[in-house]
Amino acid sequence: MDKTREYVLKTIMKEIPVDVQLTRIEFEGPEIAIYVKNRRAIADKLDLVKAIAKKVKKRVVVRIDPSARLNKEEARKLILELVPKDAGVDPRSIVFDDTLGEVWIKAEKPGLVIGKGAQLRHKILAETGWRPIVIRASPLESKTLHTIIGYMLSESDYRLNFLRYVGERIHRDVLFKTNYVRITALGGFQEVGRSGILLETRESRIILDLGVNVGGPDYERKYPYIDIDNLRIEELDAVVVTHAHLDHCGLVPLLFKYGYRGPVYVTKPTRELMALMLRDYIEVSQREGKHVPFSEKDLLTMILHTIPLEYNEVTDIAPDVKITFYNAGHILGSAMVHVHVGAGLHNIVYTGDFKYATTRLLEKANDKFPRVETLIMESTYGATKQQSRAEAEEMLISIIKKTIEKNGSVLIPVFAVGRGQEIMLVINDAIESKKIPPINVYIEGLVSEVTAVHTEYPEYLNRELKERIYKGENPFTAEYFKIIEGKTVRPDIVEDRPSLIIATSGMLTGGPAVEYLKLMASDPRNSLIFVGYQAEGTLGRKIKDGLRELTIVTPDNKVEVIKINMNIYSIDGFSGHSDQDELLRFLRNIQPKPRTIILNHGEPEAISRLVSLAKRLIRNERIGYPAGARIFAPYPLDSLNLVAR
Repeated sequence: MDKTREYVLKTIMKEIPVDVQLTRIEFEGPEIAIYVKNRRAIADKLDLVKAIAKKVKKRVVVRIDPSARLNKEEARKLILELVPKDAGVDPRSIVFDDTLGEVWIKAEKPGLVIGKGAQLRHKILAETGWRPIVIRASPLESKTLHTIIGYMLSESDYRLNFLRYVGERIHRDVLFKTNYVRITALGGFQEVGRSGILLETRESRIILDLGVNVGGPDYERKYPYIDIDNLRIEELDAVVVTHAHLDHCGLVPLLFKYGYRGPVYVTKPTRELMALMLRDYIEVSQREGKHVPFSEKDLLTMILHTIPLEYNEVTDIAPDVKITFYNAGHILGSAMVHVHVGAGLHNIVYTGDFKYATTRLLEKANDKFPRVETLIMESTYGATKQQSRAEAEEMLISIIKKTIEKNGSVLIPVFAVGRGQEIMLVINDAIESKKIPPINVYIEGLVSEVTAVHTEYPEYLNRELKERIYKGENPFTAEYFKIIEGKTVRPDIVEDRPSLIIATSGMLTGGPAVEYLKLMASDPRNSLIFVGYQAEGTLGRKIKDGLRELTIVTPDNKVEVIKINMNIYSIDGFSGHSDQDELLRFLRNIQPKPRTIILNHGEPEAISRLVSLAKRLIRNERIGYPAGARIFAPYPLDSLNLVAR
């Protein structure tokens, strides 16, 4: 047996009292699972479990031995007796996982099921022997979350075996002393799209994000470089995904197509949103005759291998690597990743995409970390100062008002995740404050399902919005928001003037927004408003840059040219990315200050401008960067040795 596992086992066995009747200890993914028979005795000793976790420096969970659990009907009955009636628990929503000994409880008010200091949750464990997993019952129920939970439960035996396999790999002895740390740019450097980083130590191989450039003109520029010598799938320890946009997660299922069976670490919202975005990517691509290099089966396999983590939760993902997620403020569940390598050898913060300002939807990105030697930071708007949020909202409302006055309709192409919900909140506020009349706001594409996921996880939203949802004042359920399910009604919607249409995709790379554009483009009364980044090569970018004719193929295979007579607007202030001022402010405020800064996720002009500004900033002694601090702006396939001894 490896010394690491032997130490953990001996420590736990020494600390656990005899009366709790310890039956076995299992390594389940990043967690140590302690199985006991005396469920009531362990409920009184949960502080001891915390002490053990602190001592072994691992996450520890308690599971009750199957022989000591109540049968399901007795457990369901007792749970309903223990939980307050106003928690809103439907008996049919209580679902049991025999393999892991968990009970999933869906409640309108999850806090009442958990109880103060988690007392009620502990009591449910003690009284029933089933470990409660409490989830929110939202007024906008997420079909995706329902499907994922059902799939996880149906494959529970496989998932337990997977977790134990991962647990063995994480808690293996370190064979080599970690004395180098290297990153290789797989994609998303000196460009936006197809983000991917390979992190290597002598012991471990980890991928940070693996996306696609949906608007990429060819294979060479669409996918990250995963066919390099030092990326061998069988040697990968983990994949870490910062958020659910396709340019960061869009190629992860391909790893499973080629045999990867390791973990994918995400936040819970990212798991749901990633599944939704990837399924839509497959469906839309197939419908439009575009190639996707993986299948629905590979996507399902990926979902089965996800391990969700909370913010601020230190987690072992390899023998010599720990990660911690922090709020990135970009979209729901987006995370900055703090990577701790070795016993204090090196610390990396990979920002992913982040917003260093509070928005209507999310809190500002985190800027405090335990240790940082290397910062890998996005640079999307490194050359651009965006208008303020207030100015952006004022401009949006002004355009909508003018269009309404002309009896026109407004088309707002949005990214399903983040921008769609942000725009819904702005419009809701504008209608409530009577800045615009209460017109119909049609929602089509992924936006409605993604919005449902937002309401499942209000704890990830900004304080004000979270409190409103907790009080039952959910702005996403306002009566003027009309969810569109079928495409046959689109011509009628376009004729329902004045109205507002929010549809995917944000860059007009496909989806219903493109179909609405075809129907609306020729009418000068209408308006098209871009509220997000338009990448090079996309239809959105071409229109923004002056394209005024659309060439389309009709259902009867005739080529038709449509004049774009509608008004075209672009508003930058809604971006989920930090602009130049926010990026520089983040570099000023980050604690502690890194010795190495690596810029990615930006086109060459943005990176070049940010490099020159950042160099000036880090030379300012008052800001506190260490002497000799360096800035790098690598290209795809470049490797950097962060530590070499």
